[in-house]
Amino acid sequence: MSSEGERRFHMVDVSSLTSVHHRAPRRAMLRTDDGVRIEAVYEPSAASVTETAVTGTAATGRAVTGRAGAGTAVVVAHGFTGAADRPAVRRAARAFAERGAAVVTFSFRGHGGSGGRSTVGDREVLDLSAAVRWARELGHARVATVGFSMGGSVVLRHAALERGTEERVDAVAAVSAPARWYYRGTAPMRRLHWVVTRPAGRLVGRYGLRTRIDARAWDPVPLSPVDAVPLIAPVPLLIVHGDRDAYFPLDHPRTLAAAGDAELWLERGMGHAENAADEELLARLGDWLTRR
Repeated sequence: MSSEGERRFHMVDVSSLTSVHHRAPRRAMLRTDDGVRIEAVYEPSAASVTETAVTGTAATGRAVTGRAGAGTAVVVAHGFTGAADRPAVRRAARAFAERGAAVVTFSFRGHGGSGGRSTVGDREVLDLSAAVRWARELGHARVATVGFSMGGSVVLRHAALERGTEERVDAVAAVSAPARWYYRGTAPMRRLHWVVTRPAGRLVGRYGLRTRIDARAWDPVPLSPVDAVPLIAPVPLLIVHGDRDAYFPLDHPRTLAAAGDAELWLERGMGHAENAADEELLARLGDWLTRR
């Protein structure tokens, strides 16, 4: 991220990216600008990519890019305690691929097979930047991001901080995202704060939720989602939220949408984040991400 350190591209352990006509997912370990290894999965779309795009080695960290199609790559940012291989993330990836997009999924630091510890939305912007860079190295001229819950706050901050850089994005959708930090107005968020801030809670996070959490407090406090929104234009922005979200009430999406030039979808009967997104919503999201 341009404001948080020297820009570098790192990619290691790329697995056999030899033919996009072979539709099996490609896995890689990416390395962020602060040196954290991030697991990532690329699923090409026959409708969007024409031929192979990248090879790389752990020794050089370099990528060699070939010609690829002009289709959209959608980068999916999961919620807290999620991961690239969780069923809800895989379901979203399939839905977006069915709308003609190539899809990059990854696990935030401290989640899944990625290294490091979760900073609950702060340094995760560097993880998303690594995934967006990979999508562009794979030949995609157009990259859209979609984030759920914590991932929703990350895609908003990323779009604001990386505008005009190589990691810029062409469309952003935030689903079930908070508008502001330190919100404790619902029981689920009070439980989450206990998990994040207490030693016993972090043990529950590690062994019960399979999420490794950094014990250090934010310093400095990162740009809030609502303060990021005005900086995103003219990139198209979509805010999606369920009217039965138990974590963040409807003042959060309304505050986000009012802060900038954003489209707002309030989904009747929907709960929270990727687990609550049904096939019909995912299809609409895929259409929006690939066509805006």
